[in-house]
Amino acid sequence: MQSSKLVSNILDIGEMLLVSGAEVSRVEDTMIRIGNAYGFKKVDVFTITSTIILTIHLSNDEILTQTRRIKKYNTNFEKVEYLNQLSRDICSKKINISKVEKEIKNIDKTKNYPKVLHLFSYISISFAFSVFFGGTFLDAVASGMTGGFLYLLLELLNKVNMNNIVISLLSSTVTALSAVTLSNMGVGSNIDKIIIGNIMLLIPGIPLTNSLRDLINGDIISGLLGLLESLLKAIAVALGFALILIPLGG
Repeated sequence: MQSSKLVSNILDIGEMLLVSGAEVSRVEDTMIRIGNAYGFKKVDVFTITSTIILTIHLSNDEILTQTRRIKKYNTNFEKVEYLNQLSRDICSKKINISKVEKEIKNIDKTKNYPKVLHLFSYISISFAFSVFFGGTFLDAVASGMTGGFLYLLLELLNKVNMNNIVISLLSSTVTALSAVTLSNMGVGSNIDKIIIGNIMLLIPGIPLTNSLRDLINGDIISGLLGLLESLLKAIAVALGFALILIPLGG
């Protein structure tokens, strides 16, 4: 019973790392190190973008296997930092299970940045990229307004149980429509300069980077899956903007 609970705790740590934006190699290495720290005879971990499988071999030759399905991601590098520190403490001090469970719950409760700050970030990033790529002040204002609308839209869509690729398609389509509407209202005149900042917000940068790191580290399956998902999201973003801009001759 104790070993089964410990396996579940190790899976909790691995799941939180993967969901929060850690690459597969980090997830597997952390789980293996923790298992070894607690004296398991052998630890086998198989991780891809949607599944973690952990098998441990006990000293009495008993084998325990648990699987965790990953459906949603929520990038939070603060959690990754806390989990890395927890894993180091486990390996150096061999913390008892009850304290590990308490630490996991505390880390899981770590709040992300306030939504108001997220909204401000979307607005300011859109504004800045519009100016950077040659847009006028009004283009940047329109881009900032569209970026704020994009954040609110993503918050709404993420509450619905919907495929991430579909979310990318819908958000880019509605964002392009918003940019065109603002341009027609006289807020900005260069639609391409307005939407460039919004496109930068929708590009799957972290998944793409992690997939390339996984490929370099030899995790071919997870790397290819991550790369394919990133490319599909990028295509969905491009298609969403095209559905609005092409009919308008943009």
